[in-house]
Amino acid sequence: MFSKTLLSRAIFQPLEPWRAEEFAAHLDRAREHIRPWVGPSFVTTDVDGARATLGRYAERAAREGAGIYGIWAEGVLVGGVMFVDFSPATGSFEVGCWLEPGAEGHGHITSAVRELLAYAFDERGMHRAEWRCRSDNERSSAVARRLGMSLDGVLREAWPVGGVFHDKQVWSLLAGEWQAARA
Repeated sequence: MFSKTLLSRAIFQPLEPWRAEEFAAHLDRAREHIRPWVGPSFVTTDVDGARATLGRYAERAAREGAGIYGIWAEGVLVGGVMFVDFSPATGSFEVGCWLEPGAEGHGHITSAVRELLAYAFDERGMHRAEWRCRSDNERSSAVARRLGMSLDGVLREAWPVGGVFHDKQVWSLLAGEWQAARA
């Protein structure tokens, strides 16, 4: 995937390790806002941690063709989307996202995830997309609904944050549903 302008007018492009300083600065703005909703290894606190995170995704992108992508609004990195998991062998993948507070409500995430879905379903021939989020993350659940995903179920107390266990929703979209919605 290359640089692209999203429907939200933001720029969508790969978030590569050479952007570690920019990613670290972005995380400084977003960290406390996203911490409850993303995995703890993602919320790094310095440039070396940011470089390591982006390096892991770059290795996966080189190996599987699926990585992490930033969203730039008015030239500033404000969030992104990624393939949390991508398994060509099983035809399934999971997408995830994060966004700093000031960038919410502009359609950036929905538009960017549509790009990931198009890539995975249309270019890679994948079969099943998953979206997992805490049950109390209403914004994330709303994105899944806007994308036409179905709620498969709730994994009870499967999302630990700070010693507290939260329920996790599992949403999915199948290739046939994706194709039907685009027809």
